[in-house]
Amino acid sequence: MSNKFLIPIGPYHPLQEEPELFKLYCDGEIVRDIKWETGYNHRGIEKLAESKTYDQVFFLVERICGICSTSHPFAFANAVEEICRIEITDRAKYIRSIIGELERIHSHLLWAGLAGHFLGYNTVFMWAWKYREPVLDLFEMITGNRNSYAMFKVGGVRRDIENNKIPDILKVMDEVKKKVTLLTGAVMDDPVIHSRTKGVGVLTRQDITDYGAVGPTARASGVAIDIRKDDPYAAYPLVNWKVITAEGGDVFAKAEVRLLEMFESVSIIEQCLEKLRKEKEGDISIKVKEIPEGIGTGRAEAPRGEVFHCVFSDGSNSPVRHKIRAPSYVNIATFRKSCIGQSISDATISLAAVDPCYCCTERLAAAYDEASGKKIFNARELIELSVNKTRLLREQQVR
Repeated sequence: MSNKFLIPIGPYHPLQEEPELFKLYCDGEIVRDIKWETGYNHRGIEKLAESKTYDQVFFLVERICGICSTSHPFAFANAVEEICRIEITDRAKYIRSIIGELERIHSHLLWAGLAGHFLGYNTVFMWAWKYREPVLDLFEMITGNRNSYAMFKVGGVRRDIENNKIPDILKVMDEVKKKVTLLTGAVMDDPVIHSRTKGVGVLTRQDITDYGAVGPTARASGVAIDIRKDDPYAAYPLVNWKVITAEGGDVFAKAEVRLLEMFESVSIIEQCLEKLRKEKEGDISIKVKEIPEGIGTGRAEAPRGEVFHCVFSDGSNSPVRHKIRAPSYVNIATFRKSCIGQSISDATISLAAVDPCYCCTERLAAAYDEASGKKIFNARELIELSVNKTRLLREQQVR
């Protein structure tokens, strides 16, 4: 690499909402290699979960990501309810799905606005974020919060969506459809956006398979994977909707998938609301007295892709082990394929195209003694500790 020069992006950079370091090794204007460093934002969520009750863990995992803050409670609830072998009421399923799809709309609008900003197209940025505001207002009306909604619990949800609120939600959905139609038309028809995004940051079907990419990143390359269809949960098998895909695999295709997915989200919400309206307001949760011993896995389709939670229970009031994998953990690695060979000016939008969330992805790289500064464990030794603990828990389950 002696004949290349280094351009660092981060760990603090206007492009990034969170600290992360990308090293672009360039030959003139062309990116020839890219490396990235993590560990600036590790918070130890998995370890903290072991000291919380199951009910408290919902509030903890909700703060893994501020943008998709209901995806992690969704996956965690699915995991614990698998251990308990319970099925929640239909009303709770509809409410969970409504919250999940409202979050998908606000997340995709947020991404569309930021993508426009990264391209220097601030009109798109201002439109998208303006259209997002009524969705956040709906969250406040339904849950009391514009973010971190505190809606999920083991066995159901904490708050009902009363039938008298349904007309207000439907009214906002009508407006969302109109505004997203305008936004989609502007993006699809603008020659400048086409020139800046088509053929940029391409990922092929094989790349998706090689890197295990998920969510809109995979669907933009024609890979129709979606946990809502592949491993149905909540109300998704009870309503009609389709998985949105595109074939280009470039930044434009990723934008196209997200824009069209919002129409599907609106349709899902409208169907769930109609189901709620036909029902008498009833139970939104079932009582769970204790969590038995066992292992549960929970998956949910976050706006960025599959969220995975694995929970080990020893029958106490807290998980004995809690493993989390966020979609950005696999999607970020695709940068080495999408950015190499691109110009520097296109590398930033290629980085942003997968909608990376760094606080979701962070893992501890090394452990140091605070007093002496001496390294106690390196990354490999930490992984071995984790593997050994998992093996021990499995042996205990067998016994």
